[in-house]
Amino acid sequence: MQDDLRTIHQASMEILEEVGVKFHHPEVLDLLQSNGIRVVGETAYFKPDQVMNWISKAPSHFKIYARNPKYDMEIGGDQVEYVSCNSGFPWIADFEGTRRKAVLQDYFTFVKLVHQTPFFNINGGVMVTPSDLQYSPIYPIMLMIALTHSDKCMFGGLGSAKESEMIMDILQIVFGRNEDLINKPRIVTIISPLSPLQFDETMLDTLLIYAKYGQPMIIAPAVMAGTTGPITLAGSIALSNAESLAGIVVSQMVREGTPVIYGSASAASDMRTASFSIGSPESAIFAAYGARLAKSYGLPCRGGGTLNDAKSVSVQAGYESMMVMLTAVQEKINFILHSAGGLDSYGAMSFEKYIVDLEILGMINRFVQGVKTEPKDLALDVIKQVGPGGEFLTHPNTMENCRTELWIPDISLRGPIVDKDPDECLKENINNKMSKMLANYDLPQLPAEIKSKLRQYLIDIGVDPNIIDH
Repeated sequence: MQDDLRTIHQASMEILEEVGVKFHHPEVLDLLQSNGIRVVGETAYFKPDQVMNWISKAPSHFKIYARNPKYDMEIGGDQVEYVSCNSGFPWIADFEGTRRKAVLQDYFTFVKLVHQTPFFNINGGVMVTPSDLQYSPIYPIMLMIALTHSDKCMFGGLGSAKESEMIMDILQIVFGRNEDLINKPRIVTIISPLSPLQFDETMLDTLLIYAKYGQPMIIAPAVMAGTTGPITLAGSIALSNAESLAGIVVSQMVREGTPVIYGSASAASDMRTASFSIGSPESAIFAAYGARLAKSYGLPCRGGGTLNDAKSVSVQAGYESMMVMLTAVQEKINFILHSAGGLDSYGAMSFEKYIVDLEILGMINRFVQGVKTEPKDLALDVIKQVGPGGEFLTHPNTMENCRTELWIPDISLRGPIVDKDPDECLKENINNKMSKMLANYDLPQLPAEIKSKLRQYLIDIGVDPNIIDH
């Protein structure tokens, strides 16, 4: 462990042992006490050796299985997986930033776009919160939509113990009983502490149920440096680290070997407005240090994304998103959530920004491939043939490799534009790409018997059949 990481680790251990973490859940408090953790009221105090012992039981690598095996996800090591936004955005913003409330049709559209996106092996979650879905809980409905419209891995939603059990019921209809889910995990969710140093009842309900069924979870603090954490980055990183480790300890106490991802969604607060600033340099620093700490513990990690504070699909959205995402990929973060579509500090989803972010992912993927130096890549024979003062444009080698060697943009503008507004040309390219993706969407097949059982299950828990048959 590097010196700076060791210093932060030791600070986190001191926080866990002397300040403690509050768990608003009697079952979890009993679990902690029964495993030798000192509990006073609702606060648990962890000794360093206890923390390290329990986190060592979490797997360093694991797999999430899709309905279609070609989308199975390997989590851990230096493997990087991109994941679309899944935080329940209430608003849809257009190119200029004009907002409207999200509706169920928006969720359908995003599920189809994610299914058509080759960068993503996982679908679902709560990419938007539909304002027209008058039913609680909503996630079982959204999970059925994702399961019937995509055969990728599934992202989960948060909820009470009852809602989490519903999720597992639905998964068992499609994938088999409890042991089948444990042997082949199908869904991953986020557990977010209530910073500083608390876990609320709903988050712990979700943790308990997911661990019981062996489904992966991300323990992802969102410490805001200057408001819910110290303004100093080292202090907030140490606090975030303590929260993540505490959640991982509990997950292993529920069921040893539960797949878990060390997460960080921490960033800075803007000291002028007290708002969460996720497109800041500090956001990238938090992601980098979270990844380094996770890897030093032998744990898979989550962080980064095309994060930004911009209000529209703008220059600001581009440079902030590129900074945070490039950092995440360079740090080889295993599970990069919020990889496409988000605007305004998690405030809104944008179809146009989603397409722009796919362009960013393509650029980054090409950048990290670097340069190959095999003889055919050095092309010395071609250089000798062309010689001084020649040209390579018409050489057969250029013709053979022009579509594969250099990155080709889908929406970016290059070359001269005559008598046209560049912004309008860019918007046209964005809309054309999105239209093409949706036009090429092909509904993955799911056996009629399973569809019928899913439909009946939702009807039995009180969901209007008209919603199910949307």
